[in-house]
Amino acid sequence: MKRFRFHDSPVLNVQMPLWRSRLVLVLMLLGFLAIVAKALYLQGLSNDFLQQQGERRYEKTLVLPATRGKIFDRTGQVVLASSVPARAIWTVPEDAQNATPEQLGELARLLEMPLEDIRARLANLSRNFVYIKRQVSVETAQKIAKLKIPGIHQQAEVRRFYPEGGMTAHIVGFTNIEDRGIEGVELAFDHLLSGEPGTRRVIRDRLGRVVEDVQAAIPPVHGKDLYLSIDAGVQYDLFSALESARVKNKAAAAAGVVIDVKTGEILALANLPTYDPNEGANRQGKSLRNRAMVDTFEPGSIMKPFTVALALDLGRVRPDTKFDTGNGKYRYQGAVISDVSRNGVVDVGGILRRSSNIGMTMISERLTSQEMWTKFTELGFGRAPNANFPGVAEGRLRPWERWRPIERATMAYGYGLSASLLQVAHAYTAFARDGDMVSLTLVRRQGKPTSVQVFSPQVASTVRAMLDEAAGRDGATLAQVQAYRVAGKSGTARKLVNGKYSTKQYRSSFVGFAPVSDPRIVVAISIDEPHAGVYYGGRVAAPVFSEVVASSLRRLGVQPDAPLEPVLAAGPDDGAPR
Repeated sequence: MKRFRFHDSPVLNVQMPLWRSRLVLVLMLLGFLAIVAKALYLQGLSNDFLQQQGERRYEKTLVLPATRGKIFDRTGQVVLASSVPARAIWTVPEDAQNATPEQLGELARLLEMPLEDIRARLANLSRNFVYIKRQVSVETAQKIAKLKIPGIHQQAEVRRFYPEGGMTAHIVGFTNIEDRGIEGVELAFDHLLSGEPGTRRVIRDRLGRVVEDVQAAIPPVHGKDLYLSIDAGVQYDLFSALESARVKNKAAAAAGVVIDVKTGEILALANLPTYDPNEGANRQGKSLRNRAMVDTFEPGSIMKPFTVALALDLGRVRPDTKFDTGNGKYRYQGAVISDVSRNGVVDVGGILRRSSNIGMTMISERLTSQEMWTKFTELGFGRAPNANFPGVAEGRLRPWERWRPIERATMAYGYGLSASLLQVAHAYTAFARDGDMVSLTLVRRQGKPTSVQVFSPQVASTVRAMLDEAAGRDGATLAQVQAYRVAGKSGTARKLVNGKYSTKQYRSSFVGFAPVSDPRIVVAISIDEPHAGVYYGGRVAAPVFSEVVASSLRRLGVQPDAPLEPVLAAGPDDGAPR
């Protein structure tokens, strides 16, 4: 048998064509170049793609939100604001493409959103986290979960809840969707209420679920609770009285303030129209305005007691000083000053009781512009009161050097300057106390309040007696309260419209305090643009004052200081602007 050596094999001796070996070499080279090109593409040219894919699973620092503090009334029994559980509804758009039209329609219905808005959010396929709606109630979120919509997820969060709604809206304010205060007390004390958030470093998967903790979490420091000076009962009484008065008088707006004379605490503050802070859609327009603090107006006759007190304090007049106001018309500095009725010869107390503009003009002639400006400034006019509240108005009080003699006269009876209702109420605490103005606060006060002496105790007592008469049998009788002596002054001011004083638009007001023997509260009421046929402060605002004083003193447990007898009905002159 013939033996062949291995290298002599006919198969192995067949020589491969040169082109075939070169083809193999070229194919190998092309494959290598393709691998290199792909690597370069992935490393340098497709960074966005890699970033997107990397974000499906990554390390992240989570913020652990602090629970916002509650807001209470002064008793601590009534919650004015608290944080309640809520849910944020979000989506991974790519995963939600398999949702059926029926599922999306039901989702839109439950969230009270247009279906088009939801479809627009789901169309953003380049993102892997899109909010659909935040601060959804837990009940609604549970219904959504039962739909089992692919790509639709939930995460826990909180939303602010205001149990008293519009009644305390202008005091408490509200927060934004990030739980930061943007109005009212929520804004003023945001640093105290919000606390400090904690942190947690984790690794999450593409659905946002935590897979692993990287390090120990830093817990949040929760916000502190806040106790306001507001008495929920007094607040309710004030709000209800204003609401009824606004309807009865067909008024555009109404506002009121109740201040504790002893402590300077604001027990109640209400405005109409109002809004529901729980409904975001209602947080707009004129209803947001805190009229008692922000709106300024020419006070009119409620300024007269301050001019009288200044003249008494400087010794320019005595309580029994007589003035002849004539027949109700008085020509002064080229203008005619008018009274509603002929008052003839009256003393200083009579000028207040009869609300005589002529009498106030005659008193102002015994004062200088600088003296009036200085005292009005001491009383807080022309500067914002320190009341722990954002946006409080300072009003307008022009420098005395620019006053003309006629302006000195008009400012004596409340025209030519502007102030907020809170400023006027604050100034009246000087008459309710011993001539000193107590500092204001919206927070429950701890310790003794500070005060500033603006009149002597004797002058304060004298004016207090005059205001007692002004709200008595011969004055604004509708301000009287059974079993309590009240003191105060009504005002009826024409509003400026297009630079001229209107004969159809008025602001009716009444400011006073009670009980006269030992004052406990100052109450200020303003009714803006009443259109029910009567507009004088003695008829429109005085009854509201009476109602609020009566309910407030009883709630506060203040002992009566007058015999229980029928309150006098309004007399024929009670329509006067007193």
